[in-house]
Amino acid sequence: MKVLLKEGLRAEVQPVIHVAGSKSESNRLLILQAFFPSLTLKNLSDSDDTSFLKHGLSTSEENIDVHHAGTAMRFLTAYFATKEGASVVLKGSDRMHQRPIGILVDALRSMGADINYLENEGFPPLKIEGKQLSIDTVEIMANVSSQYITALMLIAPKLSNGLMIELEGEPTSLPYIEMTLSLLQRIGVSCSFSENTIKISALEKLAPQTITVESDWSSASYFYSLVALSKDLTVTLKSFYAESLQGDSALTSIYKKLGVTTTFNASEASITLTKTKINHAEQLKLHLIDTPDIAQTIAVTCFGLGIACELTGLHTLKIKETDRLLALKTELEKLGATVALTSSAIVVQPSEKINENIVVDTYNDHRMAMAFAPLALRIPLQIKDPNVVSKSFPSFWENLRKAGISVDYQ
Repeated sequence: MKVLLKEGLRAEVQPVIHVAGSKSESNRLLILQAFFPSLTLKNLSDSDDTSFLKHGLSTSEENIDVHHAGTAMRFLTAYFATKEGASVVLKGSDRMHQRPIGILVDALRSMGADINYLENEGFPPLKIEGKQLSIDTVEIMANVSSQYITALMLIAPKLSNGLMIELEGEPTSLPYIEMTLSLLQRIGVSCSFSENTIKISALEKLAPQTITVESDWSSASYFYSLVALSKDLTVTLKSFYAESLQGDSALTSIYKKLGVTTTFNASEASITLTKTKINHAEQLKLHLIDTPDIAQTIAVTCFGLGIACELTGLHTLKIKETDRLLALKTELEKLGATVALTSSAIVVQPSEKINENIVVDTYNDHRMAMAFAPLALRIPLQIKDPNVVSKSFPSFWENLRKAGISVDYQ
């Protein structure tokens, strides 16, 4: 299946988009809720990733399939390692079985966990026998994936002595670690992070409380791109706050350089995105080590605007749903771009022309589909496998229509 995208008729009323809760916040809070059932959660993500995680936490089946959900694989690995009496096999898609998990497994094994590889060393599927872990200090490489670190942080409150995590190297995607700390502190866990050491105390019992998840800033990025590529589009997005735990809220300052102004409406818990004059240097240079999930969107936006960009700090993109750097280069070049890659960076040269009616491959990657879709304001194009967006944003195409894009399934 494909969708044909092109500019459509815009409604007279300014579109208001309802973005579901943050996948990152939702998945962290679901693990904490599994440990502390007195925690009530509202506005959870409706993404596939969150659904697979919820299923993994609630099922009594021995074989748990997380499909493409990398967060679920990593968080559930740590969760079941600490669940006494559990005996599970964690598996996923073919691509999931190519995504490394050895750093997390080694850390858990050093704490006494019983985890074995069923196929290739260092990769899922995993056989996990849950047991009480008594060792309260662990070392882990910090420069590969923040999800490994977060997985350890989330189990720490249920360990008898808490946990001290020593990070080796410069942490990648630091805001995601800080998000986890903030959520732990919000529910009453004593924790700190200084000089590459994270300390988290045990929490025996949690008083009943309710947390409402903020909407997902990564999903908001596609509407920032739409406004940037438009002539005069204004869009309002619901359930966003000026004081956000999500690192991708950096969109507000990044897209200001690309002609989008963000107005926070505190009374309505929303933001309004307005097209303004572009304010950028001859080449947009960004170091995105803390916010790699918005790199694809930014690269496509710059290409659509005819602006050169150099995006660095992207080494984690090679182990995502696909090799996102290579996929991005391949699809941009089909559209007429000149692109250069390193192992952790992408450089897109300015282009005066965009090739029309190109079929964009998505590589089983939700962000590939959504990052390229806003280009429909500049040229008609087709997106293969449109249902891939359900991984993080099931209502994406419906909301794209609200913003003035014609979406025709073929």
